[in-house]
Amino acid sequence: MEDYTQLGTISMKISALGIGTWAWGDRRFWGYGSDYALNDLRQAFQSTIALGINFFDTAEVYGNGMSEKILASLIEEAKVAPVIATKFFPYPWRWRSVDFRKALSNSLNRLKLKRVHLYQIHWPFPPMPIEKWVNCLADAYEEGLIEALGVSNYNADQVRRAHDVLAKRGVPLTSNQVPYSLINRKIEKNGVLQACQERNIKIIAYSPIGQGMLSGKYNEQNPPPGARRFLYSPQFLRKIKPLQDKLQEIGASYGNKTATQVALNWVMCKGAIPIPGAKNRKQAEENAGALNWRLSEADILALDTLSDQLTP
Repeated sequence: MEDYTQLGTISMKISALGIGTWAWGDRRFWGYGSDYALNDLRQAFQSTIALGINFFDTAEVYGNGMSEKILASLIEEAKVAPVIATKFFPYPWRWRSVDFRKALSNSLNRLKLKRVHLYQIHWPFPPMPIEKWVNCLADAYEEGLIEALGVSNYNADQVRRAHDVLAKRGVPLTSNQVPYSLINRKIEKNGVLQACQERNIKIIAYSPIGQGMLSGKYNEQNPPPGARRFLYSPQFLRKIKPLQDKLQEIGASYGNKTATQVALNWVMCKGAIPIPGAKNRKQAEENAGALNWRLSEADILALDTLSDQLTP
């Protein structure tokens, strides 16, 4: 499996696996400042860069802008220039093109950038039609403020509509960022994956280890902490155990790879770019261990089969 790939019109090649920074500065869902803090993130960032991963995904709503600020400060400290993706959130009170431009400007200021590599519409929320914001993306692209255009959480019809709007302007749609993992394969069944593949739109997979559920760290006796406790029932944690066990078994056969590394490799084998989180050095190093090898077709099939039993 290649370590780097081309993503749309972005001038730099990006690592086949990126890092999602939802947890960087987010206190409400992830508990930033409790069991991890800025120095942990600094070590995660430094290790990530040292291990060859150069793609970081953030958003204006992550930590209410803190994620972008932390990422910028760590980039400045390390004197590196990774590929950065961020997102515009279509709040219902945002309905004018100037609102889009102000949000982009604020993100650029927090990131200390003159232009960002990938700018994405975070959700296809009303009241404004997606065509409005997609045209705003194209305007910013034509002005050189962004290198590539993406969307996030778009269904198959919305992907087609966004693609068609941009095609009329001669601008490519680069990516659709969606949840995708062995416990969430909805895009394979609802037409999203097919719509993207037909239009050469890359899938960027968030929550690629199911918010930790595929790591094997959580089970019925040890449920996940915080808000995730309410997302995954004891019944689900009982049901997922055969898949967790298989991930560990397969990992052992590849030179003691972890369940997390196998789950991430599975996503890459499916042609998507996983963006797991990294809150400390250990997690960063584990993420990087998913690179430079590839699951066999037999192992992919075995995981698919167990996954199908989990998510019919």
